[in-house]
Amino acid sequence: MKQSLQLRMGQQLTMTPQLQQAIRLLQLSTLDLKQEIQEALDSNIMLETEEDGSQRDEAAAEASEKQNNKEDNQTSNNDSNNETEINTEAESMPDDLPVDSSWEDVFDIPLATNNLSSNSNNESVDFLAQQSHSESLQDYLLWQLNMSVFSDTDYVIATSIIDGINDDGYLTTSLEDIITMIDDEDVEIEEVEAVLHRIQNFDPAGVAARDTRECLLIQLRQLSADTEFRSLAIQLVNDYFKLLADQDLRGIKRRLGISDEQLQEIMQLIRSLNPRPGNEVMQSRTEYVEPDVFVRKHNDSWHVTLNGQATPRLRVNSEYASYIRRADDSSDNVSLKNHLQEARWFIKSLQSRNDTLLKVATKIVEFQQDFFEHGEEAMKPLVLRDIADELEMHESTISRVTTQKYMHSPRGTYEFKYFFSSHVSTSAGGECSATAIRALIKKMISEENPAKPLSDNKIAKMLVEQGIEVARRTVAKYREAMGIPPSNERKRLL
Repeated sequence: MKQSLQLRMGQQLTMTPQLQQAIRLLQLSTLDLKQEIQEALDSNIMLETEEDGSQRDEAAAEASEKQNNKEDNQTSNNDSNNETEINTEAESMPDDLPVDSSWEDVFDIPLATNNLSSNSNNESVDFLAQQSHSESLQDYLLWQLNMSVFSDTDYVIATSIIDGINDDGYLTTSLEDIITMIDDEDVEIEEVEAVLHRIQNFDPAGVAARDTRECLLIQLRQLSADTEFRSLAIQLVNDYFKLLADQDLRGIKRRLGISDEQLQEIMQLIRSLNPRPGNEVMQSRTEYVEPDVFVRKHNDSWHVTLNGQATPRLRVNSEYASYIRRADDSSDNVSLKNHLQEARWFIKSLQSRNDTLLKVATKIVEFQQDFFEHGEEAMKPLVLRDIADELEMHESTISRVTTQKYMHSPRGTYEFKYFFSSHVSTSAGGECSATAIRALIKKMISEENPAKPLSDNKIAKMLVEQGIEVARRTVAKYREAMGIPPSNERKRLL
């Protein structure tokens, strides 16, 4: 076979560094983008924020004005010296004036000011971070333990019990395992139970219980003795807890020999208790969401605007850019040129990100205008391809834009992904979004008779009557996704 050389022409798509940077910035959340911008400001001398640049320009203008005023004053002084001789020696002042007292001798300095001035790194103190410190349930229980009187052995048992309590306030470690962890042959299970009963009297009420039944009993027994229906509630939880869990109202009335009105009062008393007492102490740190766009209604139409405060505005530092000389090939000049080119690419990538974000958000609002007007029940089915086809973009681009991006509207703040959902066919040949179906199910359950709650099969039939063809198992899936219990657990008296 004879070897030969051939020349062929072809096209190939390559990812330039600029394109890679634009794609990476597009998928970043607002918090990650701020960190990326800060890193770029720290590493590139050509980049600066518009705020810093404006302050620098104002300072330069002020310095120039002072210099001009100083020159004018010197000129006028020279003219006056020609007319009158002034004894400057008597009016001259030394650079350092002697002082007999310090600032602290006259003014009181607050403690907070001393703490701020003692910061050797001159870094600002994050007061919000200090205030957001949350105390764990174990810390709260250990504080109460240290305020109580325990023997050395009982103290070790108590700390082992507290370590076995989960965030809901339940003891998940068995008493036998606690004895094994203590590794003391003299400790009996009766002593561990006695210490456990003492901890169960700690705040919050119901803590250190081993199951829901014991948790409710602890809270009921800590109520005042003259609380109405307290004894019957204790009897119900202690002896007939299974009937209570199954909502067997007839069986409860028959066993306790009470009327409907009495049962209603007992159930209200039990529902006033907290089955998860640990939640009263556990305070998770609040995570704030900063929206990327705002949606407002003006003149009967919806408008989308970018959040200008979400990210700082950047520009090229004109002072450093003026140092670049076109014909200079020195290392410093080449470095300045590279920094300038990178700064321009970065600013262009940010602008491209903002333009794409605004286009996608505007198109989402156009598709889901009924949602902003009427709520979740009017949500239309929408997928990424619909937005991609309208904007002539790739689905991967739309996916990057809609991830961890938030939209603030009169109905609340939502992630872009919230407006995308699957659809279910209707009897009229149309489509209904899964979000709208979940809203309808939630509305039906909120309006049901608590004594006769709607079953999943009944809800499915009601949806079919409205033209939405949905199976019972689909209703159950949506109900469980919303955290709504089944009908037998929702059954209760009015």
